[in-house]
Amino acid sequence: MNFAAQFLYSKVLKNRTPRECSSEDEDYDPFWQSDDSKVKKQDIPTPRDIHHCKDRPIRNGNIGQRPSSINPERLKDFGEEDYLNGDVKTWEMKIVSRSEELLGDALDPVSHSKSKTYNKLIRFEDISAAAFKIQCGVQKTPCMYSRLSKQYGMDIYLKKEFLQYTGSVKERGVLYLLSSLPQDQQRNGVIVASDSNFCMAVAYHASELHIPVFVIMSTSTSLARVKMCRDYGAMVISYGTTAKDSQMHARRLSQENGYLYLEEEDSAIYLAGLGTLGLEIYEQVPKLDAVIFPAGGHCGLLAGSAAALKHLNPHISVIGVESESFPILQQSLRTGQPVKDQACSNHQFYGDVSGPCFGTNSFQLTGKLVDKVVTVREEDILIAILRLLEYERATIDAEGAIGLAALVAGKLPELKSKRVAIAVCSGNLELPLMRQCIDRALTLDNRMCKFSLLLSDCPGDITKLLEILAREDVRVLDIKQEHMFVTSDLFTNEVTCIGETRDKIHTVQLRNALLDRYPEMKWTERSLKDYSKQTVMYY
Repeated sequence: MNFAAQFLYSKVLKNRTPRECSSEDEDYDPFWQSDDSKVKKQDIPTPRDIHHCKDRPIRNGNIGQRPSSINPERLKDFGEEDYLNGDVKTWEMKIVSRSEELLGDALDPVSHSKSKTYNKLIRFEDISAAAFKIQCGVQKTPCMYSRLSKQYGMDIYLKKEFLQYTGSVKERGVLYLLSSLPQDQQRNGVIVASDSNFCMAVAYHASELHIPVFVIMSTSTSLARVKMCRDYGAMVISYGTTAKDSQMHARRLSQENGYLYLEEEDSAIYLAGLGTLGLEIYEQVPKLDAVIFPAGGHCGLLAGSAAALKHLNPHISVIGVESESFPILQQSLRTGQPVKDQACSNHQFYGDVSGPCFGTNSFQLTGKLVDKVVTVREEDILIAILRLLEYERATIDAEGAIGLAALVAGKLPELKSKRVAIAVCSGNLELPLMRQCIDRALTLDNRMCKFSLLLSDCPGDITKLLEILAREDVRVLDIKQEHMFVTSDLFTNEVTCIGETRDKIHTVQLRNALLDRYPEMKWTERSLKDYSKQTVMYY
């Protein structure tokens, strides 16, 4: 009897329509829309879009030569360049195109009274479709247990998005955005105007998809960034002395030549691509308690990933971290609307974290789904960069290290003994800046010290000082002797020394040993603000 009943029941299930099969679970899915048009046709990957990973290498890892996707004859559209006085002269064109509207309303916002919708423009199905479409275009980066766990008293898992080809998580949203463009627009090409991670991702993936890509950069952009964009396959044009000049020139070229002007915004397509990070973290780390993301003005990663994580498990805490110098998200949440007049730009150190707020969709998702937003200081970020370099052998910039900085600053004590994932989402720290960051971080971590003292101009005095330093196991990084501007005795020299110590305890031991021998020694103290002055906001 039981077997017959099971057979008849399975036959009934088999004859049910797909609409009947999904009606039972519809009330429990906050992202599911009960209209007949679940997902528009462009959201469903076609066989042309599906890449078989087992039959071919991942495109992101292919470093071989590729044919140029830019026709040299199109360079005449930009006109001749005249760098006299730092200006660029272009010929006037008569072609006008409204290409900015091609991405508008790409996903149909459908609502239903029975479904609890967090945001009308993004659904969990959109994020799933994005994950399926870009699965062979971006790396599925590891989310690994970190040795930093013991130091901070919790299980820390680092999602290493800096291993993407361009070193940034922005590849996820950019690839889905570019692959969703109409074919005629892909033939016309795209244009961007910045030197951010978003620009690098557009340059690489547009070239990989054989979409002509043009990048307008100001003359103040570092040569390394310009070379990198050209290596990715983009046509780079230097114009203007500021980022605003480059953006205005790019907009004009897009209207005159039919290129699609792209800038980082919060369309449903872009957010869905970024939200695939939340899906991967949930798959890779079981029994998660919290996930930490960078916030700031460009909080699309935070919003998209929060939408995915909260749909899969509403009990996972989603935490955003931003700079204390640019608390854009906190100010927006405090006022109830995105801050538009915030005086900030892409800071050389903070990068995209200091950028302006770019839309209301990310803000609405963040306000409803993010559990907590904290701020950290520059000193915390620098020490986090140092920790990642030492423990993970990873060179990370401020945007990638800001999540760990919240733990360094002690801003999240409720996560003790919990399982926490941190999105290390960017690793594009330029070499000149990296040296400054490491030296400053070592000083903040009490591993570099500076002192000066007066020694008589007698043979052997410098030797005795060096003997003390050797006995205390201090590595001398720099030592300087000065006597021309000393105001004391004629036969007196001022010696300034910079040394490297193991930690704070070792530094205190060295200071005490020097004071015993040289009571008038001057110790250079570093000035730091009190950690207790940082603010925490709950939402």
